[in-house]
Amino acid sequence: MNAAPADQIRLLDVQALDVRLQQLAHKRKALPEHAEIESLTKDLTQVKDLLVAAQTEESDCAREQTKAEQDVDQVRQRAVRDQQRLDSGAVSSPKDLENLQREITSLAKRQGDLEDVVLEVMERRESAQERVGELTERAESVQAKLDDATARRDAAFKEIDGEAATVTKEREVVSGSVPADLLKLYDKLREKEGGVGAARLFQRRCEGCRLELNITELNEVRAAAPDAVVRCENCRRILVRTSESGL
Repeated sequence: MNAAPADQIRLLDVQALDVRLQQLAHKRKALPEHAEIESLTKDLTQVKDLLVAAQTEESDCAREQTKAEQDVDQVRQRAVRDQQRLDSGAVSSPKDLENLQREITSLAKRQGDLEDVVLEVMERRESAQERVGELTERAESVQAKLDDATARRDAAFKEIDGEAATVTKEREVVSGSVPADLLKLYDKLREKEGGVGAARLFQRRCEGCRLELNITELNEVRAAAPDAVVRCENCRRILVRTSESGL
């Protein structure tokens, strides 16, 4: 393949722009905010799971408390009715009076036991409510940190993507002046060789593989016509000759 020396040198400009695009892509992927967001997202999920559990416990306690209070109220009403019967003198039979008094005593004990249950449930509910409050604050704090990290990441994305768009447009302009067949070969090699398809020959060294050409290889490059597209014998990339090649 043949291409004017100026076209081959422009290929180095294309390569430099491609390297910059690779750097920007790597920078975008390696932003520290990615790990921060991942960690905070995990923390937030855990806190929310704990919050749901605490809210469920508080809700269960609320239902249990309502039920216990209803039980207390039923026993209290029953005791009030029995006491009214006793006070009214409507019960005259000694045996019935004894049974009624025994029931009133039993109801009083039952009411006391149920009121203890209510207090115990109330304590558990208050503890669950405190837990809900604590976890809500933690969730809000983690969410705020996550929002901040996301905003910083998005701002970095905007900056990187803006530069990438500018570099891409510049590449389109520069690559548009490179012969199609030469650019096609370059793109093929760039894809195969880790993003580098063309390298400068500098001081007898290929800047693609960083290896110095031996005397035989140098003689072959020296003998090649100025418009010949030469390749590095070691890495097979396009080897671009300049005034600093040391030939």
